[in-house]
Amino acid sequence: QVQLVESGGGLVQPGGSLRLSCAASGRFVEIAAMAWFRQTPRVQREFVAVITSGGETNYGDSVKGRFTIARNKTKNTVYLQMNSLRAEDTAVYYCNAAARLDTTTTATLNFWGQGTQVTVSS
Repeated sequence: QVQLVESGGGLVQPGGSLRLSCAASGRFVEIAAMAWFRQTPRVQREFVAVITSGGETNYGDSVKGRFTIARNKTKNTVYLQMNSLRAEDTAVYYCNAAARLDTTTTATLNFWGQGTQVTVSS
């Protein structure tokens, strides 16, 4: 299984920046991709960004140009640099990892972190 631990959330003023981190641990062969999602009481889990094992990235339309996802494969850690934050970015941010647990298969399983709160407010 894979455990994901997020950190870096908090309170920030509009226009400010935050950096989230998510570290993966446990027993797995490889992590194919790591991603960030976010959720509010009114909006179901929304895709934010993803990075593959090859370094390819993709972003949700609402964060393009403001957020950057990066990954340290050696440390099994993914980062989300969030700049120019807006009130509408307020949410619980969840880390997701697609991990291969067995060398006999190419299939991956999805794992989730516990979430970290990001609040953008003056």
